[in-house]
Amino acid sequence: MNTTPYRAGHVAVIGRPNVGKSTLTNALVGAKVSIVSPRPQTTRHRLLGIATFPEGQLLLVDTPGLHRDQGTSTSSAMHRWMNRAARGALEGVDVALLVVRAGQWTEADSFAYEALRGAGLPVVLVVNQIDRIKNKTELFPYLGKVSEGRDFAGVHPISALKRNGLEGLVKTVLSHLPEQDALYAEDEITDKSQRFLAGELVREQLMRQLGEELPYATTVEIESFSVDGTMLRIGAVIWVERDGQKAIVIGKGGERLREIGTKSRIQMERLFDAKVFLQTWVRVREGWSDDEAALRAFGYHD
Repeated sequence: MNTTPYRAGHVAVIGRPNVGKSTLTNALVGAKVSIVSPRPQTTRHRLLGIATFPEGQLLLVDTPGLHRDQGTSTSSAMHRWMNRAARGALEGVDVALLVVRAGQWTEADSFAYEALRGAGLPVVLVVNQIDRIKNKTELFPYLGKVSEGRDFAGVHPISALKRNGLEGLVKTVLSHLPEQDALYAEDEITDKSQRFLAGELVREQLMRQLGEELPYATTVEIESFSVDGTMLRIGAVIWVERDGQKAIVIGKGGERLREIGTKSRIQMERLFDAKVFLQTWVRVREGWSDDEAALRAFGYHD
């Protein structure tokens, strides 16, 4: 008979942009609930990933990369929104995972650590991408250096991509969660709707295929989402800020837009376990990323 108490609670997944927070969330949940691309700040929304284990349940709050807001006039409304979303993730959580890239510790990592300590949270250091370090003996002096003078509730070298080191991490995190029953059903993996996830999967393809040309000038609005028998019919509008950007997204003869649509549809069918009929359009709204009203209309609201 198992006498270990069941634990459940909220876990903030925090770190500077592009250290693998979303990859870690997906790995723990066991399904793709958070989009991933090589571009920094791919994640724009707070998203709850629900990871259920025999011993407990982690409610993982995946966030945009936490970075210092310079407070200048050039700081866009989108930039300010992502910082608010990242900081808001610290409210009401039980423990925080500070995700860093193995072999690196930057000023931005220090900034994220201080923000977590300032919130009074236990901080578990997650050293990600250890698979990229060929000589593993280099890890020991690095771990010693980053731990010196910092109060971590645990230090875990992992590879989220290869799912290495996750078991020990889960055990440490669970020890900091309150004893209580699961807060979500075992088969639930996120608090977001299929409609929201569909928009994110289209945006993921935009970031992957156009990251060099249009890193942050695009967003996606799901205009229609309906169930037709065993098929999902989805209409997605890709918003850009200028006509020239529209031409880039569409591509020669519409080739790029078709590729974005095809790859998005495949990801949707995999996640939703259903056939998907996806239509995509590209429209222009000048300056949407620095327009608070436009951001709210596109789903960026607190």
